[in-house]
Amino acid sequence: MQKREAIRYFENAKDLLKKSHVDDNRYSDVKYVQEACGTAYLAVLKAIDEYLLKRGVSQKDLPDSVEGYRDMLKKYLSVHNGKLTKDFNSLYNLLHIAGYYRGLLDRVEIVKDTFKITKSFIEKVK
Repeated sequence: MQKREAIRYFENAKDLLKKSHVDDNRYSDVKYVQEACGTAYLAVLKAIDEYLLKRGVSQKDLPDSVEGYRDMLKKYLSVHNGKLTKDFNSLYNLLHIAGYYRGLLDRVEIVKDTFKITKSFIEKVK
């Protein structure tokens, strides 16, 4: 169920981006980009939660901080040689910090590339 929830969040994030007009290859309304990035980041967290629940982690033991998610990725997903942890760190910085918190992402190609990485991450965390 959580996996579907992660995909639903990701689809909602893409829909939010469509609300902003594009001028000169930049989103003109940063509010929608911020909301979309925040929602996409939540999709990443939902995907990790779903994976952890399938691996026997109880709901109450799911991470509640970015450090907790990093620790769980290292513990349960180390088969990917740390690549998923590196991808998670990149998505945290791009989606949560630059996109949502700071509102620094306005270039269409950067946001689209970040969303491609997000989708790939969600698909890898099964």
